[in-house]
Amino acid sequence: MEVLGRLVALLVVLLAGTGLRASGLLDAGRTARLNAVAYFVALPALIFVSTYDQAIGGLLSVTLLGGLLFVLFTTAGMAWLVHRRRESVGRRSVAVVQSYHSNLGYLGLPLVAATFSGEVTAIASVVLGVVTLTQLPLSILVLSTLNGADAALGDELRGLAKNPVLASLIVGLSFGSLGVAVPGTVASGLDVVGSLALPLALLCVGASLEIDLPSIDFGATGSVIALKIVCMPALAWLVFSTLSVDAATFTAAVVMLGTPTAVSTYVFAAELGGDEEFASLNVFATTLISIVTLFVLITLVG
Repeated sequence: MEVLGRLVALLVVLLAGTGLRASGLLDAGRTARLNAVAYFVALPALIFVSTYDQAIGGLLSVTLLGGLLFVLFTTAGMAWLVHRRRESVGRRSVAVVQSYHSNLGYLGLPLVAATFSGEVTAIASVVLGVVTLTQLPLSILVLSTLNGADAALGDELRGLAKNPVLASLIVGLSFGSLGVAVPGTVASGLDVVGSLALPLALLCVGASLEIDLPSIDFGATGSVIALKIVCMPALAWLVFSTLSVDAATFTAAVVMLGTPTAVSTYVFAAELGGDEEFASLNVFATTLISIVTLFVLITLVG
């Protein structure tokens, strides 16, 4: 019941963001500032406090890396097979990308931190880094290739070096691997800041969602939902069960890969010729329905 209560609270915060946008209190400017606080302050703080006392050798293994890449690319391949015949190229490209591109930073890691132990959270931080470094360039490549858009892939990849999420992960793991001590007051303060990541992110997600009911393509959206929040975590469950990883690694991988479609896919679709309205709908639908699927996943692995 505790897990259900937390997920219902997430839904309330998500819908609150939508309501605040509709009322005009959370306009585009305020949403952008709130998003900046979540992305550049709260989330990096959460990642750092989750990893600063952990050595990278104890978190990242060949088994974890191989399992993550296998699930990601297999799901991407399944998405291509399912969506390859869609008439609209813009819709096809978005459907493929949104079927595998997970919301690991804004929803996955904060949810894991609020629900599981520090060990699971530390591994989830590594999952965030590995998958982000893979799914981001893959999504840009898919969207730009299918839509014929002029994407500066090199610039995007260089931009990863300035990514605060990845930077905080590297710093945290460096502290842990080198045995650098962090004062208790600093760690406690960062822990408080990091706890704000999830509510801030959900408000931003809710404020960015827009739906036009008459234009919904139920078949395409249903396929995205099925692949992203049903097939992908099911495949992760099968793969990591077969690999016989420890419980913490299994939990972190399955829950993180069971998160809904990332909000960033909407931004990429807008920049690279994808169907923006379709992308926005899929973010909303996968996020909303993932409240149920994540409850099931967390209950099963917990």
